[in-house]
Amino acid sequence: MSSFLSSLRDNRAFKTLHYRDFRTVSVCQIFGNLGFWMDELSRGWLIYQITNSMVQLGLARGIQFVPLLLFAPFAGTFADRYSRRTLLLFAQGMSALIFAVLAALIFARVVEPWHVYVAAVCSGLMQVIQQPARSSLVSDTVPPELLTNAIGLNSMIFNGARLIGPALAGAIIAWWDTGGAYAVQGVSLFIATVWALKLKPMKRDPAVMARARSEPYVQSILKGWKHAWGHPTVRAGLLCTTVVSMFVFPFTTMLPVFARDILNVGAGGQGMLLGAMGAGAVVSSIMITLFGHRWTRGKVMLDASLTYGLLVTALAFSPWYGMSLAVMVFVGLMHVHANALVHTVVQSYSDAEYRGRSMALFNMTQMLSTAGSMVIGLLAHAIGPRGAVAAMGLTGAAGIVLLILLMPAARKIK
Repeated sequence: MSSFLSSLRDNRAFKTLHYRDFRTVSVCQIFGNLGFWMDELSRGWLIYQITNSMVQLGLARGIQFVPLLLFAPFAGTFADRYSRRTLLLFAQGMSALIFAVLAALIFARVVEPWHVYVAAVCSGLMQVIQQPARSSLVSDTVPPELLTNAIGLNSMIFNGARLIGPALAGAIIAWWDTGGAYAVQGVSLFIATVWALKLKPMKRDPAVMARARSEPYVQSILKGWKHAWGHPTVRAGLLCTTVVSMFVFPFTTMLPVFARDILNVGAGGQGMLLGAMGAGAVVSSIMITLFGHRWTRGKVMLDASLTYGLLVTALAFSPWYGMSLAVMVFVGLMHVHANALVHTVVQSYSDAEYRGRSMALFNMTQMLSTAGSMVIGLLAHAIGPRGAVAAMGLTGAAGIVLLILLMPAARKIK
């Protein structure tokens, strides 16, 4: 308690809010992430409602991330070569349009599975563009000594949206329809776009920009990857994210099945499950914001990832809804502990010249959940949803144990 009060007294956690452009980026995060997390529930519920297929559910979840795997390297290069403000404006505006079009198709009662897949791919492409730009803007708007706190606050915003977004989407679907949920998502992204207009163009080293633009794209991408992979600390973070993204996080693909067919709680219940995960994530974000600068990042990153995998395994066999909600709170806590610490490590140990490309590579490792979502859908079809979630969670936990054994120095990352 005394440590908590001390953190509040020195107010270190909130010094980043003194910076105007950081505040502007944060507001964009609020509305942009709200739309994103609503879509996490809306898309899965819509496709499962239309097709009643767990395989199609996995495909609808996974296909969104195909553009991320294919184009993320170029997006990182764009973020290092061009205006990050312009990239953010374009991507958020197009996301608003995509959600609005899908809402119109649902209201007109002409929506088909292929519409959902096309919208997912287009939405994924816009995320490819905005993610490295937005992540790099956070680093651009605060001094290096406040970066951990800035990432903690942004994680708090991200996970606050994770708490509110699915619950809001579930409530709108139960009260209205998926079309209403997509309409609200479109409005949310539109507000984020308008707010981004307030960002001042960032001043960046002209010599660095000229050098980046003079390099061929492929050479620039490979150079950025070599920089990231050649740094043992960044490499440890990327490997950790690879394991979690591929094997642990895809459990969320099966939540519509658990909500509708196993726990019998419907769309609103699924929203509450994701909301419980969001509640744990918010607690984690507050802890990171207040105390993250004191932690040994590597130890927390790896221990949280291991615990995350084991909790997902436990969730697979939860016998009732109340227990599932409780487990999801701790799942959210461990998810953000792991993800935010990797995020901080990659940003902190990457040179400014390569940061956009390093963050693009980080985003690519996260998007391996694409393959994981497709695998868990096929596994669920073969052995049932509970067995599929348990198998993936245990595999992820085993992967983290192997990483700890092979890279013992990773636990000592500051």
